[in-house]
Amino acid sequence: MLVATLGGVGRLRPGPGTWGSAVVLPCALLGPGACLVLAMVVTVAGWWAASRVVGEDDPGWFVADEAAGMLLALAVVPAGSVLGVALAFVLFRVFDIVKPWPVSWADQQAGAAGVMLDDLIAGGMAAGLIWLLGVIRPDVLA
Repeated sequence: MLVATLGGVGRLRPGPGTWGSAVVLPCALLGPGACLVLAMVVTVAGWWAASRVVGEDDPGWFVADEAAGMLLALAVVPAGSVLGVALAFVLFRVFDIVKPWPVSWADQQAGAAGVMLDDLIAGGMAAGLIWLLGVIRPDVLA
């Protein structure tokens, strides 16, 4: 439960998913490489926790998945880019809440895969858009 709720963050109201995403934002100060490594660590730990504490549903208090997805989105943000962090947060939350395809497909999967995969895809989609912005307009994220 400690991993699943990120030390109790998943019990915060309103919007535990938003709190679970926000709690990892300071990790952006460590740089993209550290965020990618942390995303992998949280993904493995979250998958492990999900396979033990949730059934077929994705309960609101389980926020390790949001942390993993948010860290993945932050993995393309240059260290110190406040705009990049804000953009990663907004894009990730929009993709996680609206659930466009393929996020919606992943959300329908059973067990730990369904709990973790939708947020990882949402984070990957956010990262892809931020990366593209950085290619087109590198000055914006500087």
